[in-house]
Amino acid sequence: MRVHNFLEWPFFEPGHRELAERLDAWALTHVAQRAHAEDRASVDGACRALVRELGLAGWTRYSVPYAAQRAGSELHAIAQFDVRALALIRETLAWYDGLADFAFAMQGLGSGAISLAGSPELQGRYLPRVAAGEAIAAFALSESEAGSDAAAIQCSARLDGDSYVLDGEKTWISNGGIADFYCVFARTRPKEFRPDGSVAARGISAFVVDAGAPGFEIKSRIDVIAPHPLATLSFSRCRIPVTHRLGAEGDGFKLAMRTLDIFRTSVAGAALGFAQRALDEAVRHALGRPMFGKTLADLQLTQAALADMATEIDAARLQTYRAAWLRDCGGLVTKEVAMAKMAATESAQRTIDHAVQIFGGRGVVHGAIAERLYRDIRALRIYEGATEVQKLIIAREILNEARNK
Repeated sequence: MRVHNFLEWPFFEPGHRELAERLDAWALTHVAQRAHAEDRASVDGACRALVRELGLAGWTRYSVPYAAQRAGSELHAIAQFDVRALALIRETLAWYDGLADFAFAMQGLGSGAISLAGSPELQGRYLPRVAAGEAIAAFALSESEAGSDAAAIQCSARLDGDSYVLDGEKTWISNGGIADFYCVFARTRPKEFRPDGSVAARGISAFVVDAGAPGFEIKSRIDVIAPHPLATLSFSRCRIPVTHRLGAEGDGFKLAMRTLDIFRTSVAGAALGFAQRALDEAVRHALGRPMFGKTLADLQLTQAALADMATEIDAARLQTYRAAWLRDCGGLVTKEVAMAKMAATESAQRTIDHAVQIFGGRGVVHGAIAERLYRDIRALRIYEGATEVQKLIIAREILNEARNK
């Protein structure tokens, strides 16, 4: 069992320790023993299976603050997002397997816009199935020319009677190709430019698009270093009912940012899980590896690396759960969330790099734990806002605070 001493920190409620320990016991049986998928077909199948298992065990309900009566019995769910629980779940799952973490995370991110702004009808149609692991969700914001600059999206949605007609493409869409529905962000008004030439974040709306909608297709699949379902989506005169719009027309960008503000903290949680696994494996290896008549752990350079790793993890964990606690307390935490995401992912990259070095040649063998972690963490420094974007957010918030004094 993993050690959960940090759960004594004042950021947590008593139920959080029970949650982490219960998930850890479940993951030992249901995640730790799984073969690691690498090719596209096995990754797709494993992801679908993991969503079902996470749903059956009750973990995906933490992604969906919704409860409903169905089939004569209550589907129990939390009343609102518990960001500390989201981060704890992702940290624990990431420690065991990156794909398990991904499967859980996308249920929340993919349906988050429905939780925040969906009509009661849309919430009732989609969220119970997401919470139960019966439907796979996806978040479709990025485009080839609008990744970090999300306001620059070009995919359009034109109102036509009681429907919107979507045209354009989305890319880098996680769960693309296996999702049952997509929360799609499209432009409902022409672009407006600021005096500095940047695109104003207005005129974007959000919609729920079912995977089988006419005019929607998976244009291509994308293979990346840490395998998971990823695709480019195409919309060609794809007709969506007006009732599938999320929130008011033009509120899509704000809705996307609200969704990311909730789930970006959980990215930091996943980074902590990868980093902690790297440290645990490095310590185990160093203690058992003979070196110069002693063990690798007896060498001062190894000890220095382990000290750096542990210190970076502790500092990132403090920032992560401070941000999650502040969010759960109802605070405006855009700056703290950006700090946590940046600190956790960047320090995890350094920590895992130390682990690869400690393992030596074994650390770069394809499929070895240190090599898998090295691929897993690299993507997190880009997903849900690259490190450079987090720096811009942090600086913007600092300057705004100074101007408003």
